[in-house]
Amino acid sequence: MHHKPFLFLFVLAILSPFLQAQNDSIGFNFRVIRNLPSTSVKDQAFSGTCWAFATVSFIESELLRMGKDTLDVSEMFFVNYAYKEKSERYVRFHGNTNLGQGGQAHDVLNIIKIHGMVPESVYPGLLPGEKKHRHGELEAMVKAAAGALIKNPDRQLSKAWEKAMGGIVDAYLGELPRQFSYNGKNYTPESFLKAYDFDPDDYVSLTSYSHHPFYEPFILEIPDNWAHNEYINVPLDDLMETLNAALDQGYTVCWDGDVSDKGFSHNKGVAIVPDVELADYTGSEKSRWQELTEKERQKTFFSFERPVPERKITDADRLQAFNNYSSTDDHLMHITGKAVDRLGNLYYITKNSWGDKSNEQGGFLNMSEAYVRLNTIAITLHKKAIPAHIRAKCNIK
Repeated sequence: MHHKPFLFLFVLAILSPFLQAQNDSIGFNFRVIRNLPSTSVKDQAFSGTCWAFATVSFIESELLRMGKDTLDVSEMFFVNYAYKEKSERYVRFHGNTNLGQGGQAHDVLNIIKIHGMVPESVYPGLLPGEKKHRHGELEAMVKAAAGALIKNPDRQLSKAWEKAMGGIVDAYLGELPRQFSYNGKNYTPESFLKAYDFDPDDYVSLTSYSHHPFYEPFILEIPDNWAHNEYINVPLDDLMETLNAALDQGYTVCWDGDVSDKGFSHNKGVAIVPDVELADYTGSEKSRWQELTEKERQKTFFSFERPVPERKITDADRLQAFNNYSSTDDHLMHITGKAVDRLGNLYYITKNSWGDKSNEQGGFLNMSEAYVRLNTIAITLHKKAIPAHIRAKCNIK
């Protein structure tokens, strides 16, 4: 009887290095190093409204940072206003501007500044009986109506066209509330915003592309920048320094970037930029992976099962990816923290808007530093979250 515990410990001691090796060969084993407060994960469902969901999530975290109550803000309130403004611009530009479901973080900030905000319970933007957003028909109807107007069948536009276009949006999303009651108090959208003391003028969007001068604003050439807003341009290292400084100070960040990259797997909860050719690696790190053929490396590196060598991303890499359309602004998400894998590589904890059952991480994923360096189109954050020396160079007051 007395020999069994000893025998078990002896066998465990013999097996431990083997078991450890097995554990080391697979898994990222992420360790959270910063995790900032955020609200529940939402689902944009069958709608191209990630810009509204990501920015609203960001605003909800900002309210938490400011010591306010947990609030569920209506995304569709902003989508309604954006559709109306987009379609009006489309007609005024004779069809030579973007009219679709997409948008940018500044769209929410622009609308909130003029029209305020409302809770989700007051304006869910769903037809009776609906549980998920479906905007394919809405988009088709808006485009069809706008296209008919541009053809100008009466040779001059009537005074009714703006109201008619707005009526289509309201028919699908519901009429916008002018007054409502929330937690026993009466509000307008404007007074509700004032009650929560959120100031959209406190926020700026930064980008990083070397085809324009650094530390100056420019109109970013992406289709979803339909409002033609300016972004402040900074070198890539400054963009990353800002992102890290913001998170370290307790500020979350609204992220706009590309998720069509082969290295993005929401299902596995990881986004990486594998260096399949091992171009940036030398010595033992390179020889370890060189034993594999390139085909085997492709399979291993994109299995999302373990940390792998990643490309070292420069300003030139970013511009090339932007110029050849391999990095486009196809999605917005909300960065809420930082983590490291078992090798100490840095990742950014990111809240998506595809529902909390969309992966095993509850709708979150970890984007590697390399992925963020290559595929970030822009970030939106509080001005005070930007390091003072970068703020000064950009002339951000």
